[in-house]
This record gives sequence, structure tokens and C-alpha cells, in this order.
Amino acid sequence: MNKRSQGARGVLVGLVFFVALLVLRIDVSTVSRPSVTTPPHSLTKNVQVAGTKRLSPTQRGEITGAPPLDSQTQSPESRELAAAAITCDRSHRAYDTCTVNGPTLLHPPTATFFLLRPTAGRLSPERIRPHPRKWENSTMSKIKEFTLALAAGPPEGRRCDVEHDAPALVFSVGGYTGNFFHEFGDGLVPLFVTANTVFPGRDFVLVIDGATGRWIHKYGDLLRALSDRPVVYVDRAKGSHCFPSASLGLISHGFMTINPKLTPNSRTFLHFRRFLDEAYRRNRPEAPAAAPRSPAWRPRLVITARSGGVGRVILNRKEVTDLAEAVGFEVAVFEPKRSTPLREAYELINSSHALVGVHGAALTHTLFLRPGAVLGQVVPIGAGWVARACFEEPARAVGLSYVEYRIAPEESSLLERYGRDSVLLKDPAAANGGGWSAKVMRVYLKEQNVRLDVVRIRGFLEEVYEKAKKFMEEERQG
Repeated sequence: MNKRSQGARGVLVGLVFFVALLVLRIDVSTVSRPSVTTPPHSLTKNVQVAGTKRLSPTQRGEITGAPPLDSQTQSPESRELAAAAITCDRSHRAYDTCTVNGPTLLHPPTATFFLLRPTAGRLSPERIRPHPRKWENSTMSKIKEFTLALAAGPPEGRRCDVEHDAPALVFSVGGYTGNFFHEFGDGLVPLFVTANTVFPGRDFVLVIDGATGRWIHKYGDLLRALSDRPVVYVDRAKGSHCFPSASLGLISHGFMTINPKLTPNSRTFLHFRRFLDEAYRRNRPEAPAAAPRSPAWRPRLVITARSGGVGRVILNRKEVTDLAEAVGFEVAVFEPKRSTPLREAYELINSSHALVGVHGAALTHTLFLRPGAVLGQVVPIGAGWVARACFEEPARAVGLSYVEYRIAPEESSLLERYGRDSVLLKDPAAANGGGWSAKVMRVYLKEQNVRLDVVRIRGFLEEVYEKAKKFMEEERQG
């Protein structure tokens, strides 16, 4: 063999050795590199897995480029462990929500949900007060705190007295229970939002804390329209209840508001109004055929009344009622009590063409008016912004015509008490100081009554009448 062929062979051997060394190095580095995976998307969006730190995008691999673990490559055991967790979203001003992702046992005496399935790591307990007035400490202090924790002890100690095959939706009706507006604004409307956000088109079990016997009786029709399953009342439960999972807390979009962009099925306030119709028409006997209506048939006006020392009483209600009849209305005076059956209120107001009243919780009944009917709100001194937020905007959202009457200082009882030059009457915004304190609320909502000027109020009633009559005639023609 000549020197030239020996040199070529040497080069070839060296090249082979270099390639083999390079392959070995790549293989070793691949084996020794730690794997980076991201938690399931549902556990990383605005939530924190209990017992772990919130990871930065870099730590989660979103910037480093580490791919998420494909669910098809995970074993069933790995997927089960990854899903078994307690997550909480505390990013909202008005509410918190928590979820028990996995089989859970409710122990009513301690208001604790125990996660029954083992998890892939240490799990720290979470706590939540499931009521959507998170910013108001005085209210939230009265709401029972629930604990979410990993079950300890042997499996035989985790006995289920009642086993459910649908997830739990858990909330508290404490807070301003007894106030009709807040029972809707802090309870039923957020409940409708939550059901359509967390469980759209799915079955669930309502688990409720803080409900009085009156509340249960009053809102039973609405609860049954949301879920046919028996309600679990935490403070009345006799034993433990098990669920495949649980969601705690109510989602609120604001004062009597539903934002369709925030619900998976684009629900609006009008959908909530239809839900009320469906609830009160269920299991109702067929009504007899309506009698023929004469051409002289008049639109019906419901005037909401208040009495006693509650504030915002119409002191000359008889004069106003007589004037409304003279304008052309058939008038029904409605003074709701806490014990008034809601179905009875629904049937009266749903069959009417207009509702008029001084700003107050009773105007929440406008949700029972048919779209196209009229709400006439009498706004006391100092109640402008709250009248708009609580009733004007919801009324327009459910398709009602809206007419407003702002009283003059001469029509307010505050004039006699504080005098014409008081800042309370001359500049309510300055008196509020940019806020809505308990003191300010007491003056404008508790101390103030109204004596309506029959000359001024006539024009308001005539406008309400014209809109109500138009609505009535359109219904008759349709």
C-alpha cells in the first residue's frame, strides 16, 4: 500500500470517529436535558393552582419555546393527576371563583370541599366567600367562608351520604338578603351569568348557603328553571355530599348587567328576561281564552307604592293615582311585601303596559314587564346616578321604553328639613363628595319622601301613557 492510500484511510477513520463522537454527544445532552411542560390551559388562564407559585411566561416555556405535553402522549394516570387540582381566580374586583377539578366531598358542618383524588404534588388549602360583593368588607364578613382542601386519612373515612352525578355550583345568598333589588343584582342575575359561563348547556347541582325559608319559597320557581336537580342547602344539610367536581362563587358583570362578550353563548339581559318568562310559565294551568276587548280598553299602569318610615314615599299618592286615571290609564297600586309571592307579582306586572314608581327596590319588578312596555322612574334629589345604573340601563337592556321624572327641590321633604340653601339640595354631587357613603345614602334614600307637583307630573304621566298606548295597540294588531 502506498503512502497516498494510507493517508486517505487515516482521514476516513478520523472522520468516522468524529461523527460517532458528535452523535454520542447529542444523545447524551438530549437524555440529560430536563423536560419542560406546561399545565393544562384551563389551569393557567387567570387562575393559580393551589400549593404552587404563579409561573412567569418564561418559566412556563412560552418564551423558551418548550412545547406543551401532548395529551395523547400522557398516560391515563398522568392526565388524571394533572386534572386533579384546586384552582382559584382572584383577579376580579367584585368576586372570586374557585374550582375543585376532580371528585369532591362536601362536609357541611365545616363548609369544606375535600378533593378525594390524589394529586401530583402538595396541595395547600384555598378559601373563598362565594358572594359577588368582594369590595365591600362589611358585607363579606357576614358571608360564610368555604375551605377547599385535599382529603386526609384512609379512603373509608371519606364516606358519601349523598352521591351526585353532576357538578356543584356553590354560592351564598347572604349580604343584602331581604332587599329585592340585591336579591336579583347580587344573586339571581350573577347566578344566571355563572350558569351560562361555567356550565353552558350542562347539568349541575345548586349548592346554596345562607338561604332563609322565605328566600327558598320565594325563588323556588327560578331555581327549578335553572336545574331540575334538588338543591343542597349547606346550612340545612344532614350529611356529606359528593360531586364529580365543584365550582364556587358567582360571576358578576356589574350592576344588573350581562355582557354577552363575556359568556360563551353570548347571553344578554334579554335572555335573562326570557328565562323569567319560562320559569313562571312552567307547570302553569292553561289560562282561559281572553274575552274580546272593546275599543275603549285602556292600557294598565302599575304604580309601586311604599309606606311607613322606609323613605321615598309618595305623600300624595291618591292625587297621583287619580291623575293617572284621568290621563287614561287603568291603574293598579302595587305595594310589594317580603312575603309577596313572586309568581303573583309576575302575573300582575307581566300583564300590564307600564310601571311607574319612585326609585327603589320595587322597581326591580320592571324585569317582569314585556319588552316594549314602559318604565317611568321618579328620581328623588341626589339619586341620579344610582337611578340610571340600577333601573334605566337594565330597562333599556330588556327592550323597555324609559321615561324619567326628576323631582324639583320643592317636591322633596328634604327642603323642609335642611333648607333651600343646603348643599344637599343645591349640589348633590358635591354633597356626595364623589362617593356614596352610608351617611349620604341615608339622607337621599331613607330620609327623603316626595310630594309630587300634580301640574308637573301630568306631563310625565301623559308621555308614559302615549308610549303605553302605542305598545298596547301594536300588540293588538300583532
